[in-house]
Amino acid sequence: MTPLFAEQRFPACPRRFGSSPLVLGVGLLVAAWVAGGPETQDGWRTDFSRHTVPLEEIVSGGPPKDGIPAIDRPRFVSTAEADRWLSEREPVAVVRVNGEAKAYPLQILIWHEIANDVVGGVPVAVTFCPLCNTTLAFDRRFDGRVLDFGTTGRLRHSDLVMYDRQTESWWQQATGEAIVGTFAGERLEFIPAPVLSWKDFRSAEPDGLVLSRNTGFDRAYGRNPYRGYDSRSGPLAGFFQGSNDGRLEAMERVVALELTEGPVAIPFAALAERRVIELRDNDRKLVIFWAPGTASALDAASISDGRDVGATAVFEATADGRSLTFTSIGDGRFRDRQTRTVWSLGGRALEGPLAGRMLTPVAHGNHFWFAWAVFRPDTEVVTK
Repeated sequence: MTPLFAEQRFPACPRRFGSSPLVLGVGLLVAAWVAGGPETQDGWRTDFSRHTVPLEEIVSGGPPKDGIPAIDRPRFVSTAEADRWLSEREPVAVVRVNGEAKAYPLQILIWHEIANDVVGGVPVAVTFCPLCNTTLAFDRRFDGRVLDFGTTGRLRHSDLVMYDRQTESWWQQATGEAIVGTFAGERLEFIPAPVLSWKDFRSAEPDGLVLSRNTGFDRAYGRNPYRGYDSRSGPLAGFFQGSNDGRLEAMERVVALELTEGPVAIPFAALAERRVIELRDNDRKLVIFWAPGTASALDAASISDGRDVGATAVFEATADGRSLTFTSIGDGRFRDRQTRTVWSLGGRALEGPLAGRMLTPVAHGNHFWFAWAVFRPDTEVVTK
């Protein structure tokens, strides 16, 4: 959130986070806004007497309310048209509901952070917090109404704090929990939204829809305003008040999962080595796939040039009532040992006895470790 604001206010400053003028300028801005505290802000209809977290943990990210504008009237194009401006390794958030598949390029979401949409007849909010690398989607149906979300301009532990326009309750993006206002203590329902490469989405869903660059806003889509962020040793101190859990490096990407018996995190490093990791969630068998070929949105100045961090997907490891065990066969494909069917990273059976079937996706995140551990300190780290 902050670099967008910093570039607007300090256009002459170097854009890399490691450059002292930018960090100093951002720090001074944070100090000025935090002093007021969220409960003193004008223009809010939020019930600040209701909160589940200390209000002092919520700090300004720089922009004001809706200073980073959500996309409320998303337009979509075909994969053929999107192919003109998306490179094969570019990351896209993929949402499939009731047979409809849509891709939300991070090159767009990085400038807006929230897209209010409807997929397969279900109102959804597709969100991306660059500072935490959290790409998450939610069902917008809540308490008998459909909520629309915007950005508060605030952060908690570096993570986006959203608000719903109906009650102006404030919601923590990383957890889906309302932390301030009428709905404090309530949670939104997650919808699976894995981040895959454009190539993988286009191959799996040639008839899918892609969020258009025609958003109604003038933004430098394709450019990364957070250049070099994921090469840092940790989050920006002014926005993160927690302490890093030393079990992993702060900026290690993890597959973040909420299981029945508690939260788990699987480091990308372990997945890159093994390609497939299986878990049990009570009577459910889960499988996590990893494959190379997806660029980081937070590395190079141009997102298409970002370093390869790979992509993950999580599924129930069953099809046609049969428990399956998988192995990677390369090129982003996996084979189950029981039927010898070949599956894509996106969970579609490509060839074999189960061709055409889809594995049931499981909602998960690809958080930076610090961003998962601060909200789920009791998480178990799984490496095999």
